[in-house]
Amino acid sequence: MEVSNSTNDSYYSLDDQDPDEVFFEFIAYGVLLNLIGVMGIIGNVISMIILSRPQMRSSINYLLIGLARCDTVLIVTSIFLFGIPAIYQYTRTDILYNYEFYIYPFLCLIVFPVALIAQTVSVYLTLTVTLERFVAVCHPLQARSLCTYGRAKLYVVLIIIFSTLYNLSRFWEISVVEVYHPYTNTTVYMTQPSELRKNNIYISVYIHWLYMVFIYFLPFSCLAVLNGAIYRQVRRANQERQRLSRLQKKEIGLATMLLCVVVVFVVCNILPLVNNVLENFYGIIVDQLTKTSNLLVTFNSSINFVIYVIFGEKFKRLFLKMFCSHGMLTCASALGGRDSPDGATHEDSLISNGDGRNYSVRGTHLCQIHRSGTTIVRNGRSGKNFHRSMRVTRTLSPGPCVYYPARSGKASDQWENEVTTTTTLNQL
Repeated sequence: MEVSNSTNDSYYSLDDQDPDEVFFEFIAYGVLLNLIGVMGIIGNVISMIILSRPQMRSSINYLLIGLARCDTVLIVTSIFLFGIPAIYQYTRTDILYNYEFYIYPFLCLIVFPVALIAQTVSVYLTLTVTLERFVAVCHPLQARSLCTYGRAKLYVVLIIIFSTLYNLSRFWEISVVEVYHPYTNTTVYMTQPSELRKNNIYISVYIHWLYMVFIYFLPFSCLAVLNGAIYRQVRRANQERQRLSRLQKKEIGLATMLLCVVVVFVVCNILPLVNNVLENFYGIIVDQLTKTSNLLVTFNSSINFVIYVIFGEKFKRLFLKMFCSHGMLTCASALGGRDSPDGATHEDSLISNGDGRNYSVRGTHLCQIHRSGTTIVRNGRSGKNFHRSMRVTRTLSPGPCVYYPARSGKASDQWENEVTTTTTLNQL
């Protein structure tokens, strides 16, 4: 830990911030980012619960679970790095004083690199989801061998390992300094860039070029090509929808939902991309643009649950069954009945009760067993002359470039003079 000699000036300049900037930061981070983040965490947790259900087991859903976990980590780090400090800067409450000067500086040593690791994982998981859908929609014959649950687990592990190794040096970019607080007559702590972060070669090669290539140019180019091919295939399939099998319709519907996820991802990351280009290549840093970029990144990490509910029929049915009241389920069943005469969708499936008999699960609001004069086939032979149809509640299937956490002041002024890069959260 380093000790600063210019402690007084550093703290005074920290306190004397532009009131308009403090207010904008409070609205963007203290209010909107925290609110969106909390709602996003709830949505991601619900998504993980639903996607991990046995009837949702698939390679694509395992990737989406990994994406939800990554987004949750990204939201939490955003709140710790930006949301809570913004509240203190505006309100100066005693409750957050200890967090600001005793917890936050040391927390940054871990949260800052973890945020960048989560960003990288998020980007490449999104790319992997798109690649999986490209194979399933455009090359269905290869999908059976390539898009498996085991391969999805392997992809997630490899992406996490790559992202950790790529961002390993981030753990040595921040140092903590002791600062004298003139008002309380105590020693507090602040963050400042380490010697590694001030190295011109490190800044030029790693922070500027490698970051832009691996976090933006490479994945965004692949996303554009793959989603272009998926979109053409979806349009062609919709024109020939009458001739599609039930499985093909399911794959096309899933591809459409995930196409929306990618579109939202790209839209929310356009401004962070522009912000990084301006900063890295032109040396232009716009504070309000930076804060808006971070807000969009947090929004992107929080919105996938809403997309799943809107476009994922099976996901929506399970959500209504698990988290909504019976009255809402009845309404949902009535609405869902428009899909087909009996209220079922194309994604009805079979379940077994363990005695060798299969039951057809239909999405209605009743829970009763009906007998009809049909035949059940057991082990290739005809059994009793009745069929059990179980009607159950409608259950469906369905980097950010984290800106440097140092405060303004002499340490931060020196940081801005020597390092033209900032620490924002630009994600997936």
